[in-house]
Amino acid sequence: MMLAPHPFGTDIGTEQLLNLFSDKKQWEDRYRQLIQLSKLLPPLPEALKQQQLELKGCENRVWLGHQLNEDGTLHFYGDSEGRIVKGILAILLAQIEGQTPQSIVKLDLMQLFDRLGIHQQLSASRSQGLDSLVNTIEKIALLYI
Repeated sequence: MMLAPHPFGTDIGTEQLLNLFSDKKQWEDRYRQLIQLSKLLPPLPEALKQQQLELKGCENRVWLGHQLNEDGTLHFYGDSEGRIVKGILAILLAQIEGQTPQSIVKLDLMQLFDRLGIHQQLSASRSQGLDSLVNTIEKIALLYI
């Protein structure tokens, strides 16, 4: 059974994200789009907000969990108390959901943030949070290789 399903990586992928952000020239518009994405990521049930899934070093509380599917792909799920961080998490999920661990470690997860015009606008603490999320995703993928 899939824990905490969400639309990212299935209904909302990289191309959809590029389209959503393509006409957002101002940072405020991209910021609003991030918040819209955060609203599409369903809240994690309290039972899944376990301490071992909580990432350290983030400004807001962030949870990132995963499960290995029978076909060898990974399902990731997560949540954050901060809307911007939750939007950042949604962008990461769109890139990694349903991928094999081997595919995930080959991805440059930061590249999409640069293409969307988000990475350079993040505060130092949010940028640190993004780095922490990316590092955690890569560590999880490496567990299965």
